[in-house]
Amino acid sequence: MSTREIISTGNDLAARAAVDAGCKFFSGYPITPSSEVMHTISDLLPRIGGTAIQMEDEIAGVAAAIGASMSGVRSLTATSGPGISLKAENLGLAQMTEVPLVVINVMRGGPSTGLPTRVSQGDVAQAKNPSHGDYKSITLCAGNLAECYTETVRAFNLADRFMQPVFVLLDETLGHMHGKADIPTAEAVKSGIKLRKTFDGPAEEYHPYGVAQDEPAVLNPMFKGYRYHFTGLHHDKNGFPTEEIETCRLLIERLFNKVEAHQEEIDSYEEFMMDDAEVMIVAYGSVSLSAKEAIRHLRAEGIKAGLFRPITLWPSPAEAIKKYTDKIGKVLCVELNIGQYRDEVQRASGRLDIEGLFKVNGRPISPFEIVNKVKEL
Repeated sequence: MSTREIISTGNDLAARAAVDAGCKFFSGYPITPSSEVMHTISDLLPRIGGTAIQMEDEIAGVAAAIGASMSGVRSLTATSGPGISLKAENLGLAQMTEVPLVVINVMRGGPSTGLPTRVSQGDVAQAKNPSHGDYKSITLCAGNLAECYTETVRAFNLADRFMQPVFVLLDETLGHMHGKADIPTAEAVKSGIKLRKTFDGPAEEYHPYGVAQDEPAVLNPMFKGYRYHFTGLHHDKNGFPTEEIETCRLLIERLFNKVEAHQEEIDSYEEFMMDDAEVMIVAYGSVSLSAKEAIRHLRAEGIKAGLFRPITLWPSPAEAIKKYTDKIGKVLCVELNIGQYRDEVQRASGRLDIEGLFKVNGRPISPFEIVNKVKEL
């Protein structure tokens, strides 16, 4: 794939990625530390005939993006943790109606107002279940500046493939980090765009939710000649509300199955010096950069440490986690929370002895803090 070199910030790269991936609509509300996503895309979209709107609040921001997506347009909203909390009800609507949408969350300290200008990874558990009810969330997590771009591009393709919201987690450090990134060219991105499926047969044969149990709905753009119903209620194959027992059961099971049956299309992770590792460090986001530096120091001192970095956080790469935890004695999760992903590593591995190095005061974890913790093990 042809690439280009760019010096920018993570927030700016995410916005540029959205435009290159074919996004034509953005709606949101300014919130630290994600506001630069809106600043950049509001400048870029009008140049290509797109629309960017600052709404009156976070709720309106996601509602407008869902509405635009219903019309067939690739849509984006961006926010931070408190904004996700406000968007939760409408995110559940998008899950139930199967409307594709990309949501960028630049994480900061919480809960509530928390530490607005400081770094955190406190929204990992929230990203797994951002709204009530049963469904299977898809969450990607950038680990460097280049991935702020590439994971946003991937999120748009996954949203259209699985017809649901896809979350891209950045954190304050990555969002505001300014540096060099090697990213695909806009032409390369455009050549890899995979748009949502549509139906082109007779209108009377169109049943948007009448699909196989491991596939997403096929929603033609509104105002294009095909009639169907959008509702947050349990619905039949045409989208109309129902309480029929089997229809309701099959609908909710399909929201799970359409993701679980195709997880190989979603899984993504990095293995760094894991071939001969005797200590496994699990880290993601900006923390993984500190972990790599720590591993270099540990290796120089004869300690064989390696990094397993989940890029797709949800659904988790559980099989890959278990593969390593079955053969490596010491496992350390390093997170800017109090163990939100360690819980998943314990579940995937079946082990309760997973160690943790956590920080929740808004400051990053340094490489030497990781080195010292590994030596304690």
